[in-house]
Amino acid sequence: MKRLSKNALLRGAAALPVFMFANMIGTAAVFAQGPQAAQAAADEPTDTIVVTGSIIRRTDAETPSPVTNVTVENLDRRGISTVQEGLQRIAANNGPALTNSFSANGAFAAGASAVSLRGLSTNSTLVLFDGLRAAYYPLSDDGTRNFVDLNTIPDDIVDHVEVLRDGASSSYGADAIAGVVNIITKKNFKGVAGRAEGGISSRGDGSQYRLSVTAGTGDLDDNGYNAYISGFYFQSRQVKNNQRPYPYNSDDYRGVCHEGVCGGNNVVDGLDGTGAYPGFSPVVTNTGSTLFVRPANAVGGAQSGQYQLLNPAVACQRGSLYNLTGAELADNIAAGAPSTVCQEDLTNNYGIINPNIKRFGASARFTARVGDTGEAYAMFNFLQTDVAYDGLPSTIRANAPAPFYFPRYSTSGNVAYYGNNNILQLPVYVCPRGTTVACTAANGTLNPNNPFAAAGQNAAIIGRLPNSLEHDETRTRAYRGAIGIKGDISDKWHYQVDATAMHMDLRRKSNGYVYIQHLLDVIADGSFNFLNPAANSRATMDYLTPTATNTATSDMVQTQAVVSGDLLDLPGGPLQIGVGVSFRYEAIDAPSLNSDINGGTERYYRLNGFAVKGDRKVYSAYAEVNAPIFDQLELNASGRYDRYSGGLNNFSPKFGVKVKPIREVLLRGTYSKGFRIPSFGEANATFPTTGFVTNNQSLFNNAYLAQYGCTVATFSSCPQYIRQGSYGATSLSNADLKAEKSRSFTAGILIEPMRGVSFSVDYYNIKKTGAITTADNTPALQAYYAGLPIPAGFNVIADVPIAPGDPRQPRVAFVQSGFINANTIKSEGLDFAADVSLPVTDNIRWTSSLQASYIMRLETEFPDGTVERYDGTLGNFNLTAGSGTPKWRGTWTNTLDFGKFALSGTANFFGGYDTSAMDQGTAYKDCGLNDGSLPCRVKDYITFDLNAQVKVTDQFTFYANMLNVFDKLPPIDTITYGAHAYNPVQGGEGILGRYFRVGAKFNY
Repeated sequence: MKRLSKNALLRGAAALPVFMFANMIGTAAVFAQGPQAAQAAADEPTDTIVVTGSIIRRTDAETPSPVTNVTVENLDRRGISTVQEGLQRIAANNGPALTNSFSANGAFAAGASAVSLRGLSTNSTLVLFDGLRAAYYPLSDDGTRNFVDLNTIPDDIVDHVEVLRDGASSSYGADAIAGVVNIITKKNFKGVAGRAEGGISSRGDGSQYRLSVTAGTGDLDDNGYNAYISGFYFQSRQVKNNQRPYPYNSDDYRGVCHEGVCGGNNVVDGLDGTGAYPGFSPVVTNTGSTLFVRPANAVGGAQSGQYQLLNPAVACQRGSLYNLTGAELADNIAAGAPSTVCQEDLTNNYGIINPNIKRFGASARFTARVGDTGEAYAMFNFLQTDVAYDGLPSTIRANAPAPFYFPRYSTSGNVAYYGNNNILQLPVYVCPRGTTVACTAANGTLNPNNPFAAAGQNAAIIGRLPNSLEHDETRTRAYRGAIGIKGDISDKWHYQVDATAMHMDLRRKSNGYVYIQHLLDVIADGSFNFLNPAANSRATMDYLTPTATNTATSDMVQTQAVVSGDLLDLPGGPLQIGVGVSFRYEAIDAPSLNSDINGGTERYYRLNGFAVKGDRKVYSAYAEVNAPIFDQLELNASGRYDRYSGGLNNFSPKFGVKVKPIREVLLRGTYSKGFRIPSFGEANATFPTTGFVTNNQSLFNNAYLAQYGCTVATFSSCPQYIRQGSYGATSLSNADLKAEKSRSFTAGILIEPMRGVSFSVDYYNIKKTGAITTADNTPALQAYYAGLPIPAGFNVIADVPIAPGDPRQPRVAFVQSGFINANTIKSEGLDFAADVSLPVTDNIRWTSSLQASYIMRLETEFPDGTVERYDGTLGNFNLTAGSGTPKWRGTWTNTLDFGKFALSGTANFFGGYDTSAMDQGTAYKDCGLNDGSLPCRVKDYITFDLNAQVKVTDQFTFYANMLNVFDKLPPIDTITYGAHAYNPVQGGEGILGRYFRVGAKFNY
């Protein structure tokens, strides 16, 4: 694929719809000049180019499809350090994107980044390298959505990126339902170039460093070859929540208020809004990094009394008393006081905004002339990314699967017992490890960790280990090779053959997670010192929290060949045709870190057990015809046939039209159909994903609740086992899933009233049918609690009873159901662009570029006809990961070029949204997720960046930029997950506040 060279663009016919991040300075601007420029150059020789979305070579850069062009120079002038960061900021990236900062909160695809065009999910956007596919990230987003990690981009060899803002592409794959991101690398480099860059926030944190060098030799025209190598190193330091102001640094939302209503205090055991202590009956759900106990019956397990510090001499750990002074402080550190509590602000103590990221890589390319017209190349890339972050103190109880009975004990003896009700008990007696009968006074000794042992009572224990933190690391390595050859068959016919192979391995390493069986072991034999966890040896800690490590891999191999040429001449130019064939192989093998599904004695607490393994082969044939009927009308038709090794196949057509009634106006439109096969996670997961859902009264009926002495109307008086319980919603893979299909069309207008000025508007409309989704678990839950047969397609697993041996029907622990083809998803909206490049004086040029995207409607229609609408709200949580779908997103860049000096300013706009989601509530924009402490609408977010460049010599340039000049932190959003008190997609960069970068580039 030939790059869009400056000369080719300047000589092109009508204007290219290039909606840039920022115009390049002066005459180097990547901007298609107007019809007047095209007429002036009509008699000059022209280069042929290939634009993303087409396989036909053309002499102009405009196609019926809208294309956004992003150059590395554009990003530099905006102060954007990486291509990944730049792609995250394009206006069309207005869906549930993945950002690097999301991984700091334990995201499932930790350390990865992906764009999401058109409000749809990441698996609807196709990412390419030089028109060739890339391997998927080994872990899927939420265990289901395959995507290409943008962090595998070797930044310093990228020439530019073309974003096809059009649904489905018969050229690359019909699964490009929302669009295509085509990353195009440098084809030719001679000399030595490099850069050194450093950045830091105005608060003295979040430092970044970047070093790179590229060296090349040879010239294709003069020497018949070119070869270059490139290497880089990038590092970004961790930023913690306690390094940012309130409320980003605290779980206490009492200071977040709206019209007299304030948020709750989510600090562990924090004071409520009236200054009172929280209730302690019957169970305190979380006590922070300190262990608490209360008496429990050694036979039935029933608990009594209030929790108290296990070791009053140790008191509360990590200084976790919060907002307590005077008598309150004295009361709370009093040994064994019944009202003793430990408060801990987990976000302030442990919250991470950005993880530590280290990335380095190397690339090499060799290109050579073959014969008079041929050109062959070979390329290799290697890139490694290391991401690390700490989590919470190690927990000894969590939403663990049920049932859990330590096999050494009978139900009539001492029981180490826990389930979704999160009860763990220290027995009266401990026995040497290996004892196979009930532990009694005859063969054991009193438990040294149980303060109630002498009274013959178990100790119900809760809390976290103050001397152990959960810690996660990922190391991603990507290896990619590509070879290809292209040339002329004749004056009018051309060929191109390419092949690529890519392998990724992802090593996941998790420390500090409690291994359940080993916890039971150390409880049973008394070998772990709960009274003073700091006194435990390293060997004991390693036994209790052994390191979990595994490697997930992803592979992709692709070959493709294209022949294109002219068939005959039409009044508007030659009738062109292109045909191609392609083969690709994809495979993922991601074993589980925590593989004993729904089993208690082989699992870690809190580590997701998801695993997937699968592979497939895809055979494709495609063709395109371009017909310039006359100067004012061009028609385009293409189609693609895909056959998958699993038996699925599909034909996807696409049609386009370009009309130019006058030289200053261009009309364009496309219609296409798409096809997305189920992901490996949706069809081949060997261990599923589970999310825990809090019970509510609508699940129950009076007959069931009568067992527990309450009714639906008096649900608040039900035992905590019922009222505050949760069930695991487990999504099972389904090998019988059908492919999703889509229909999309675009329509747009481009106006160039004068040279250097252009305006455009494009409309898109996408409809996806048979969308893959999870089943609604409500029928299964209602049937279980009503004592009715469970509906087909569901499997309900009961939890442990409220206490060992309790005869009452237990609550639900898990509902398992497979993915289904059920829904219809619709997305429609508008793209706007305005570009200006005009001289102010003989020595000063002003360029301005505005791009914006507006989502008119994003909705899901269910099989029963119910419609949920999400645009302008936080929903859909399954589709957008709770990061919302704002209606507006845009950027506006202005540059003044003085020759040796240039100054650019960019305004970034991220629209606000309503704190509602119809999949979580009942009405569109009903403020339904809001507790009243926030306005119904999260505010619009606008930031402003400045960048200055000084060309010291022809070979050396110094630059400095200030991002978020006015230090505007993101709008407060206490509902979105993936970040604390803000939206990680809306404010993932802005949370750093005012940020400075300085650097130097050289080129010899």
